Amino acid sequence: MEAMTEFTAIAALSNKICDRSSLVTRLIQLPRPLVFTNGVFDVLHRGHVMYLAQARALGATLLVALNTDASARKLGKGPDRPLNNETDRAFVMAALACTSLVTWFDDETPLQLIAEIKPDILVKGGDYDMARLAETRVVESYGGRALALPFVDGYSTTALVQKIRQK
Repeated sequence: MEAMTEFTAIAALSNKICDRSSLVTRLIQLPRPLVFTNGVFDVLHRGHVMYLAQARALGATLLVALNTDASARKLGKGPDRPLNNETDRAFVMAALACTSLVTWFDDETPLQLIAEIKPDILVKGGDYDMARLAETRVVESYGGRALALPFVDGYSTTALVQKIRQK
């Protein structure tokens, strides 16, 4: 019985992780409005969790698109980043109750993915200037909304990694 419970838990997490080829089909089955956000989410911290919970509260479904490992390395966060590989990051993200579905994107930005799935709401952290993002223009072109949620000061994976290295 114990093994069955473990299997069920793993299956539930795996079910929330979706590759790009089946993403559109999976999204059709989920309620709208669809909220979309993206990021590396390398070492999940309180700032991430608060941000994701706020994003989820804006709609019925929250899709989180993770940078692939290759995409994350292009962001210039350091040669050893991400610390956690894309599959591990997806499982951690899938374990959050606020997350409906998790996928990946391999480009520097999720522009192509956003154009494909047409989320109702695009959400980014408050450190982004939404007016300058090409993603905002795409979402607004079909009537969607793009907004920045307040940035939670004092929480950063980069700062956390630096703190660990100093000790």
